[in-house]
Amino acid sequence: MISILILTLNEEKNLSACLKAVSWSDDVVVFDSFSTDTTVEIAKAAGARVIQHKFDNYSAQRNAALSVVFKHPWVLMVDADEIVPEDLSLEIIQKIKDVLPNVDIFRMRRKDMFLGKWLKHSSVYPTWFPRLLRVGQVWVERQINEEVHCRGVILNLDAHIIHYPFNKGFAFWFQRHNQYSTMEAVALVNETRDRMCWSKLFSKDPVIRRKWLKQLAYRLPCRPFLVFVYLYIVRMGFLDGVAGWHYSRMRAIYEHMIDLKVYENLHHNRIL
Repeated sequence: MISILILTLNEEKNLSACLKAVSWSDDVVVFDSFSTDTTVEIAKAAGARVIQHKFDNYSAQRNAALSVVFKHPWVLMVDADEIVPEDLSLEIIQKIKDVLPNVDIFRMRRKDMFLGKWLKHSSVYPTWFPRLLRVGQVWVERQINEEVHCRGVILNLDAHIIHYPFNKGFAFWFQRHNQYSTMEAVALVNETRDRMCWSKLFSKDPVIRRKWLKQLAYRLPCRPFLVFVYLYIVRMGFLDGVAGWHYSRMRAIYEHMIDLKVYENLHHNRIL
């Protein structure tokens, strides 16, 4: 069987549906950052174990959560605004039955939903996320847009997890991405000091390739505009209809926020 790990902070709007979709597990852990709404009550009512831990940054929080004593040797890490559909849960259970001892991580793709539509094109699908983890064999790095690492083998799953990032409304999305952009800017100031590793742009590992493509992108001029062009035209986000148009523009705004905060970090005295 599989343990479930859900990190939360004020997720009363999303948590019930998320918990219902993983009710097949007999070990669900809600790792909460001291929510002030009814998140904890919802979790306990659904039979989940609730552990509260002060939030520092995303990687530290996930590492702390992964240090919990789980009932099973494998844990599925789910966000509260995600749903685990039946085909994914069945595939996970089947794969774990036959898993080799050198496998530490299973990655999966995500379907991002916006305005009632799957953003198949403008969300840069497919992006692979390491979510099914062997307990005690993985660790998380980078404070924002975390990277999950292991020493063993990484495999991919066929089924998708479903993501509803706009369930709390547009204002919340912008508020959260304002926070993300601050953290991303600090990380990028440090990371872009390193030299580009051009060979990794062509890595067969999609996670490594995406990481270094992102590093290349952050060195390009007019980057927010290029991000919009890439999402809406190159990746054919226009096929996502109105949702693709709005999402591509919102992503460009987010990238512009990052660029401004990178500039602020590098030229703080000139701004003052």
